[in-house]
Amino acid sequence: MTFSVVVEVSLRPGIADPEGATIERALPALGFQGIANVRAGKCFRLSVDASSEAEALERAISLADRLLSNPVIEQSTARIEASA
Repeated sequence: MTFSVVVEVSLRPGIADPEGATIERALPALGFQGIANVRAGKCFRLSVDASSEAEALERAISLADRLLSNPVIEQSTARIEASA
């Protein structure tokens, strides 16, 4: 079976996020008020061939840890995307 998997990668808590800070500083000039704690990250959408959801998630997590993220400063999560 083929599973649609979403992998999200973000900086670990306590790691400075200059991209998020820049976005947050620009928001008032663009008319957005009351938004704080902006953190930037990456989102990957994958199609994974596997025999079960658990196997698809395991493969996506392994891929995220080995290639898509830097585990020293980033954390990743994976989830099966609901069918439309």
